[in-house]
This record gives sequence, structure tokens and C-alpha cells, in this order.
Amino acid sequence: MTPTSRKVGKMWDIAGRYRGVLAFIVVLLLGAFFTPKLPGSNLSVFLTWSTQRDTLLYYAEYGILAAGMTLVILTGGIDLSVGAVLGFSATLFSLLMIGYGWPALPAALVTILAACGMGAISGYVISRFRMQPFVATLGMMLVARGAAKWICAGQKVQPGVQSWFKMQTGKPAIFDWMTTPTKALGLQPVVLLFFLTIAALWVVVKYTKFGRHLYAIGGNEEATRLSGINVGRVKVGAYMLCGMTAGLAGLCNASLNTLGDPEAGFTYELDAIAAVVIGGSSLAGGKGGMLFTLLGALIIAYINKILSLNNFEEPAKLMIRGALIIVAVLIQQTLESVEKRRIK
Repeated sequence: MTPTSRKVGKMWDIAGRYRGVLAFIVVLLLGAFFTPKLPGSNLSVFLTWSTQRDTLLYYAEYGILAAGMTLVILTGGIDLSVGAVLGFSATLFSLLMIGYGWPALPAALVTILAACGMGAISGYVISRFRMQPFVATLGMMLVARGAAKWICAGQKVQPGVQSWFKMQTGKPAIFDWMTTPTKALGLQPVVLLFFLTIAALWVVVKYTKFGRHLYAIGGNEEATRLSGINVGRVKVGAYMLCGMTAGLAGLCNASLNTLGDPEAGFTYELDAIAAVVIGGSSLAGGKGGMLFTLLGALIIAYINKILSLNNFEEPAKLMIRGALIIVAVLIQQTLESVEKRRIK
């Protein structure tokens, strides 16, 4: 191998390892130089604290979903049900408080447990019956969406909608608390929950035996099974945690919208998958992590904000986001094929 080819190989390695970081830097530069300026100032609107805070608040629930999706993708799987589980969770959380008068904490715990249960069922079906994750979670998506509509009779859950609701006016105090910036950090609890979820799952993935098993299954499931690892149990755990994050995102969604909408979370699973892929994790499994997902979530959030600041219409936003996903996967496949050739 010539010195030039070695240098090219190293450049490819660096580009592959840090492609999420490079993409994030490019997006920041786009936001800084290609968005409107503040009146009477050369400072980009994109760089202001209010814009950054609003962007994080809007995209926090997507980021929380992406954190859970990362666990599943590390095993080589996928979870199409997270958007529907989010909608179910938002509806159940609101119904327990507004309809039945429950305090916020018990309502949140029951909601998260229900979401975990849905994720665990998906994981069990996938591991026990060797069903394709795409099919199993597609089925759970329909179950969760149907359950969300069933428990609220197809109506949005908000005070006064039903005569028997305990709360006929106002809204639960937790909704305001979740969306009001804290004095210490200036960020809303919804945003802090996003960062806390990423941090907690980063520790799980990087420093626990469970995390190592996720990578092992994604790298070679059969070899992992032959080594004595209970692959089924690990998969159930991954999908259960993915369900948990969907439940947490549902709490955020209800707080942001001050109601429970059974249609909430529609297509959110696509944004979650996109965040994981754009950040640099491999859809084939075995490669990636939470910091990659954090970068991917921020990249998508900032791209959406940049497009909004430049007055792009929603159809254009959708097309650009779709193109970004395709480009991210193509780059990933190219880098992986280059790496395989180098190994050979």
C-alpha cells in the first residue's frame, strides 16, 4: 500500500468515524450565515439564545424517541411503533389527570409502565417467534394507535370535553411546569428530560454488560447466542427501554400541547430513525451510540429551524428531510463497503 493510499484510507476512517460531527458543524455554519439577521445587527437570528431554546423545546420529544430507537438499531432491529406509543402515552397521561383526577406522578408512572409493556411485547414476539422487527412493530403500531383512540373514544383529551371529567376548566399544573424554563439553567424540564435520557442511556450502552450485549447482537447475533448470551432477554430489554422513551416523549407531547391527542406522534418514528442514521449509527446494527444520536437529533432540529427561518413551505421541508436521510444512508453504505475492502 502506497503512502498516498494510506493517507486516503485514514481520511476515510476519520470521515466515517466523525461524519456526524462534520455534518453538525456544516449545519451550524449554514444557520449562522444563511438565516436572517436581527434588525440593526449582524447577528444571525439562528444564533440567538431564544432560537436555540425554542428549537430544543420543539425537538426534545423527537430526540427522546431517537435515544430509545438507538438501542433497538444497535441490535440490528427497528421499532416502527414508537410514534403510536407516544400518542397512546400522551392520551393516557392526560386522561388519568384530566378525566380521572389523578396526581401527576402516579399518572406518569402508570403511563410509562404501559409504554414499557408495549415495547416488551414487541421484543418478546421478535425474539420468541423470530419475527421480523419491521412486521412485529408495525403490528404494535396499529395496536397502540387503536388503544389510544379507544381509551378516549376518538376525542382529544382536554378539560370539558366529557361531562364526567374531573377537570372541566384550566389544565394540569404539570403541563406548565414541564414547559416553563427553570431559573437555574434557563431550559424547560422537557429539554432537560431529553438530555437526561441521552445521558442515562449513554451510561447504559457504554458501561454496562447489557450495552455490550447490544453491540454483540448487532455485530453477529448467532455468534452471540452461541457464546451463551441470552439474546432474547437482551432484545426484550432493548424494546422495553425503547417503549419507555416513547412513554417519556408522550408526557412531553401532552405537556407541550396541553392535551392528549390520540393522533399525536404520527410519522415521528421516521424522524427518530433519521436522527439515529444521520448521527452515524449503522442500520445494520453493531455500530453507533448515544452521542451519535444526540448529534443526529440536533442536526435535524437545526435543519428544520433553518428552513423555517428562511420561510420554506412544509412540502419543501419534507423533501429536504427525505433527501438527507437517503444521502446519510448512502454515505454510510459507502464507508462500510470501503472498510470491508480494506479488511480484505
